Amino acid sequence: MYQPYADSTYYLEEYRGTNIDEKTLNKYLKNASRDIDVLTHNRIVAIGFDNLTDYQKEIIREVCCEHSSFLYENETMLKTYLSSYAINGVNMSFGNNWNMHIENGIAIDKSLYSRLCSTGLCCGSLFYD
Repeated sequence: MYQPYADSTYYLEEYRGTNIDEKTLNKYLKNASRDIDVLTHNRIVAIGFDNLTDYQKEIIREVCCEHSSFLYENETMLKTYLSSYAINGVNMSFGNNWNMHIENGIAIDKSLYSRLCSTGLCCGSLFYD
């Protein structure tokens, strides 16, 4: 069975997240972990989480928790198919902008994506044996 990179205990006690109710927390942690797998080209799955450096593990757990909160807080917006919308002079657009990064269909906060990239696991041209 698939295990998220951060569990509810880590989210609540280490990360100190409070915005996701405990009943649905595991769903968001699992979804965030799956998104991380896509963004890292499944390198964590191939290498094994336990075989990563302590730095990589820490960053991945943090990104998992923060991305879980992002998914929870923006669930309605993320499920929309609109790329832009305007009515009575009010505009809303969704896509790559100053604080949002879209990679392989995954929407993630740009700062979180940058932090995840700092692990060296996101580059499409790197191959690990």
